[in-house]
Amino acid sequence: MGIPSFQTLTLPTFFFFFVSSYLLAYFRIFQNWDPKHRVEASSCFISLTHGTPAVFMAIHALTTHTTKSPSPPTFSSPNTYLHNTVLEFSISYFSIDLLHYLIFFPNDTLFILHHLATLYVFFTCRFIVHHGSFALLVLLILAEITSFCQNVWTLAGYRKADLPVAGKVFDLMSLPFFAFYTIVRGIIGPLFVYKMGVFYINQMAGDSIPVWAWVSWMIVIVTAILISIVWVFDHWIDWFKRRKAMNKLA
Repeated sequence: MGIPSFQTLTLPTFFFFFVSSYLLAYFRIFQNWDPKHRVEASSCFISLTHGTPAVFMAIHALTTHTTKSPSPPTFSSPNTYLHNTVLEFSISYFSIDLLHYLIFFPNDTLFILHHLATLYVFFTCRFIVHHGSFALLVLLILAEITSFCQNVWTLAGYRKADLPVAGKVFDLMSLPFFAFYTIVRGIIGPLFVYKMGVFYINQMAGDSIPVWAWVSWMIVIVTAILISIVWVFDHWIDWFKRRKAMNKLA
């Protein structure tokens, strides 16, 4: 097991970025929102500043590695500098958002556990194992590619009761967002995780990734996938119920 190395300036820089983004959202952008939705919207805002940039950063890191490496990357390839930068970017975001939940929503156990588990995977990959970032960055892309839609949809949902345009945006986005989310999280994600599982179970990682690491990573990842599927399934049911009710009123 390696010794964690914290000799990097990117991590504190990213921490500062997300703290600043949260404070900007809370004290300026959403200052006129009601207290509960104000803090929730601030969390959405830093999710917006993380999600789409993380996708592009991860794509850049993966394509750069593929272009420069003499052999194609595998699920046990060593982390590159760019891979580590993306991991630190996400570690910073999840740390700040975790702090948000611990302060304002300490009883939201599911989100807190999700963030802790995600931080565990990213932290161990970045600072202890030093391998396996290729797979995690692909999963990060799949997880965050829906982030923009989800956060805009969520923000609209917060104001749909008192702002007609927000209600229209919420209703307009629901179907395409759920469909997009289902394809990414319910089909592509599980297929990729299956390939990961086959790779690790067949011991193709060798000594690059310790058994404790890939087993714990897979547990976290599979659990997250299942929770995502349940989440979108529940929203599909709610959407069909609302459509049925609207048709009866028409």
